Amino acid sequence: MDARHPYVSKSLIDAHDMHRTVMSGFQGWVDDGSRDARAQMGVLSTWALDLKAAALVLVVQSKVAADWAHIPKAALREAPHLITVDRTYRTGDTVGFRTVVNPTYSKPRTGPDGQKMRGQRVAHTKPDGVRKWCARLFGTWESPGRIGAAAEPDTISVRMLPTVSSPAPHKGLKVVRAELRGTLTVTDPTAFVAALSDGIGHARAYSCGLILTR
Repeated sequence: MDARHPYVSKSLIDAHDMHRTVMSGFQGWVDDGSRDARAQMGVLSTWALDLKAAALVLVVQSKVAADWAHIPKAALREAPHLITVDRTYRTGDTVGFRTVVNPTYSKPRTGPDGQKMRGQRVAHTKPDGVRKWCARLFGTWESPGRIGAAAEPDTISVRMLPTVSSPAPHKGLKVVRAELRGTLTVTDPTAFVAALSDGIGHARAYSCGLILTR
């Protein structure tokens, strides 16, 4: 997409507008106002911006068909390219992967009376913290994590990306993002396919959590 076109540029400065751009391709599949519309349709997305070329590459995954006919032709560098994902994974398979995640953890809190309160969710903002997050998520072959695929944390490339936010009426929305690249070894094919379908981590409505593999 042409990053200089108004239809595109507004999504780059407003995380909620990017969410609306993604979801605009799925009108009519669920009732208007449904709170879990994204999850029902399995919509996940990720994007990358090439400032030199003024080009935005937007990747959208879903369980239902999208319709992008409403996007202004002038906003597109190329026509949307649609593919059907159909792949079988087996234990021991290795795949290269890339994902943009919102790496968060629960920070302990204590009330005025000294009682433990529900932890506050905060984001890791340094690569070392993100690697600790990766260790919990992926685990290792000897001690598998939650998504059915293992990776040694030290082998994962971590790059902190600019935080995305949204002005009023969503003032206060800030999504810390980190790009992960590396190799995963499948330990549980069923769990891994679920992670590919459902995404990982938080902020999945804001283009985080989609795992791209090759």
